[in-house]
Amino acid sequence: MSDAAPAHQNGARRRWLIILGAVVLAAGVLYGLYWFFYARHFQTTDDAYVGGDIVAVTSQEPGAVIALHADNTQGVRRGELLVELDPIKAKVAVQAAEADLARTVRAVRTAFLKVNELRARQAAAQVALVQAQSDSHRRAIAGSAVSSEELAHARDAVTATQAGLRSAQSALEQGIADVRGTSVATHPDVLAAIARLRHAMIVLAHMRLSAPVDGVVAQRTAQLGQQIAPGMPLMAVVPLDGVWVDANFKEVQLRDIRVGQPVTVTADAYGGGVVFHGKVAGLAAGSGSAFALLPPQNASGNWIKIVQRVPVRIELDPRDLREHPLRIGLSVSVSIDVRDTSGSAVASPRILRQRRSLPADGGGPQLDRLIDRIIAQNAAP
Repeated sequence: MSDAAPAHQNGARRRWLIILGAVVLAAGVLYGLYWFFYARHFQTTDDAYVGGDIVAVTSQEPGAVIALHADNTQGVRRGELLVELDPIKAKVAVQAAEADLARTVRAVRTAFLKVNELRARQAAAQVALVQAQSDSHRRAIAGSAVSSEELAHARDAVTATQAGLRSAQSALEQGIADVRGTSVATHPDVLAAIARLRHAMIVLAHMRLSAPVDGVVAQRTAQLGQQIAPGMPLMAVVPLDGVWVDANFKEVQLRDIRVGQPVTVTADAYGGGVVFHGKVAGLAAGSGSAFALLPPQNASGNWIKIVQRVPVRIELDPRDLREHPLRIGLSVSVSIDVRDTSGSAVASPRILRQRRSLPADGGGPQLDRLIDRIIAQNAAP
């Protein structure tokens, strides 16, 4: 009986070891099949983060902040007013530019009228010359009946009237040259005054800072009453509808990664239940360490090989972003389907998708009407 019990225990242990080995072998076979037919066609990493544009809102003119219409975490639409600066000096400059334009139009109109006056002076000088020449000719043919002194005075009168005619002709040519090929509205002096008025209106428009894009306000530093300088950042607007993912893959994973391959992304913020879809937009031109502030110098001292990582840009489906917004800097996990390797390893040249900021046109059609009104009021006789 004592020998039968250990033998029974050894047999049971042997059966369990066989079962365990079979389970391990089956698991290994299943994993091998899974890896060969599926997993090896995917490259994954959790060294990936959400990236996006951070559009700075800055002032182009100096001024004092008199109103704030948005704060951090608030969503804004393109064109929505964010910050107002004190417009008093800018309004005064606009009024001065309007007066300058009116004065210039009057001066140019006077220049046009002066041409007619100079033509009349030239005509009078020509008449005076004809009379002086006639008087001199009559005295010359009179012979001894006219004294030599009177004849000399007549000749001097001809010379003087000729000089007066040349002076009148020169003044007329100068006056014509000043207005030739132009009208009051197209004269260079008037155009320069219009440009000064437009500049003043643009400066006035810069006193109201609007959101350049749709997004969420972040990094607000502007305070009421603060005196700001041109180029000083006041806040930022982050367009969350255009974020992307920068996934840092090891260099040994890059062999089959191509532009356009489908990608699935899961974010830690939403868990694995929410899957974002996208595609490979391109691979960086170098590893992360190559573009670091202090790149490594492997030619000095001891050297240890370290596997490098290369950023891969992932474009996300806008519909997924609308349903589940992502914030810049969030951690995500990325899986790239590399079965289709027909794409290019380098992104082809293409037109950059631009986000245009709002222009400060300084009045637009309203300013054009103001300019036309000022010209009409001051150019009329």
